Amino acid sequence: MEFVMKEVGFYTNLEYGDLHVAGDEAYGFRPYQLLVSSIAVCSGGVLRKILEKKRLHIEDIKIRADVARNEKEGNRVEAIHLHFMIKGSDLDERQVAKSLEIARKNCPMVQSVEGCIRITETFELIP
Repeated sequence: MEFVMKEVGFYTNLEYGDLHVAGDEAYGFRPYQLLVSSIAVCSGGVLRKILEKKRLHIEDIKIRADVARNEKEGNRVEAIHLHFMIKGSDLDERQVAKSLEIARKNCPMVQSVEGCIRITETFELIP
């Protein structure tokens, strides 16, 4: 990836399109938003694949990400809590909990920040 400076922030060209990144939301995505998004979406994608392999019927997954930042240390991201709202039929809570554990171990983004950012996960089943 190559990033090019613009008046405020940077951009890069990717297959899907241009990605604009800046500290000011008026000019692009903020870096912490991309960090949190990559962790949440990676976790959700891995979880979805695991649930599908277990032949569990999933209609929808929504993920709420709550972020704790430390203003005294450069506003660093210290913790991310992911809450998965999983809609489906005949879902077994124990199977979903086990699948979430497996997803955590197999999500490259979560594993990349392991030990640096505290990641916690919860879920609820929506019939």
